[in-house]
Amino acid sequence: MPQERAPPERAVSEEAVPLYEETLSVGKHTVETGRLRITTVVREREEAVEQDLSSEAVEVLRVPVGRPVDAAPEPRYEGDVLIVPILEEELVVTKRLVLKEELHIRKQTTRRTERVTETLRSEDAVVTRDDAARADAQRSETLPPQE
Repeated sequence: MPQERAPPERAVSEEAVPLYEETLSVGKHTVETGRLRITTVVREREEAVEQDLSSEAVEVLRVPVGRPVDAAPEPRYEGDVLIVPILEEELVVTKRLVLKEELHIRKQTTRRTERVTETLRSEDAVVTRDDAARADAQRSETLPPQE
């Protein structure tokens, strides 16, 4: 039988190959680029307004009637005049109701204009840039990035 041969032995050596990877670290910091100063200025101005006003007055005209009636008449309108009956009882052998007079009431409207002057105030904002703060911010050191 033929003799089996063993394969030749090889020397195996292992070597570790290091692998590297770069990473990125990002950070930020606040930089003051300037300052603003805000103040208010109060301005006053006079303002006149006109307003129409109305008032009413009544005129009472007494109209003698002097006739007897069986029942008291109701107040009534004739155009823009309100007529209010005024009654009185007269003592006679028999009692009867007599319309003594009527009140004729007319309404009159009077218009007038009044002028009113009042002081009004308003504010305006004044914004100024403080450039000294900007120069200080540019001279300050940069902070390290935060992770």
